[in-house]
Amino acid sequence: MTWLSILALLCSLTCPATSLGIGSLNLLTHRSAAPKSSLQSRAAQRVGELWLPQDIYAGSTFFDNFTFWEQADPTKGQVSYVNSSTAFANGLAYVQADGAVVMKGDDFTVLPPGAARDSVRITSNANYTGGLFILDLNQAPWGCGVWPAWWTVGPNWPGGGEIDIIEGVHDNTHNQVTWHTNPGCSLTNTGNYTGTVLKDDCDANVDDNAGCGVTDWSRDSYGPQFDAGGGGIYAMLWDETGIAVWYFYRNAIPDDITNLSPQPSGWSEPSAYLSPQNCNLTEFFYQHQIVFDITFCGVWAGNSYATSGCPGTCSDRIRDPNNFVNASWSINSLRVYSKEIVYGASGSLGGPAAPSIQVTLLASLTLCVLALLLL
Repeated sequence: MTWLSILALLCSLTCPATSLGIGSLNLLTHRSAAPKSSLQSRAAQRVGELWLPQDIYAGSTFFDNFTFWEQADPTKGQVSYVNSSTAFANGLAYVQADGAVVMKGDDFTVLPPGAARDSVRITSNANYTGGLFILDLNQAPWGCGVWPAWWTVGPNWPGGGEIDIIEGVHDNTHNQVTWHTNPGCSLTNTGNYTGTVLKDDCDANVDDNAGCGVTDWSRDSYGPQFDAGGGGIYAMLWDETGIAVWYFYRNAIPDDITNLSPQPSGWSEPSAYLSPQNCNLTEFFYQHQIVFDITFCGVWAGNSYATSGCPGTCSDRIRDPNNFVNASWSINSLRVYSKEIVYGASGSLGGPAAPSIQVTLLASLTLCVLALLLL
């Protein structure tokens, strides 16, 4: 038997008809477009995940995507939040030539007794239900009487929940991560995060809205030492596996963050982690806006002032602008990533995937054409 005869025989075995016509082409098309449920049952295995860029807040367009808060401070701070026009005109919000975004409290006005100090609070126009949020900071506000926060919050608080990612008062040196919710959510000590649990009940309606909190183990995670070290990266991951927060020193930022291709699964243990084990994340957290603020005194900084080691009273402290030279945010960027699940064919873990039916038919079709042309 000649090699041409062999080709012809193979063609007759692999092609559904004795001649290569429309019927054979239709067969390939039909199988490719057929319902995939039977194939997916064998091939749809989750093999990983990718975090893809969703929103970037940085540089000259940073403030375009935020709204300035002009209402009274819900935390009863001795502060007057200004609108965008006042903030830009008075140098309380601006973008430096190097692209760093600055927001600060008034550090130039001497105030009469009892007066409120001007400051900035902004809220993102976009809202998120989950994601990976990576904040690159040069400086975070601190100082006696100062109470800053970077946080996210849902609608109809405490409905929708609240996640305090960076928060502290005075010149504390440990960041505090806190969750506030409606009744029914609690923090589980799962042992896979490095911070220390302060309280496990997240209910904002009890204990003066203390929420469930974790303090970061590092003395460089907040305050003067954070700034002295050039700041760093804060990251918050929120998905079906939980809500986790990391802090990375400036000289210890993972390469995948620097390369804008973050892979949290490869990072060290987070500082804080809220497990879905005792908290239905879908029920308690949704449609969050991003918030940055700097307030003074109020229900935390004011009530803790007497035991903080700071001089005088918090209200008196507010009067002198020289006390607020460190009450500033300096932000390089805030990047938000969304998760895409990567699926692979059955058997692709540890070995090559089996060829799909389309690939197999295409190979057969090619063989048929070759055989018929050479006969």
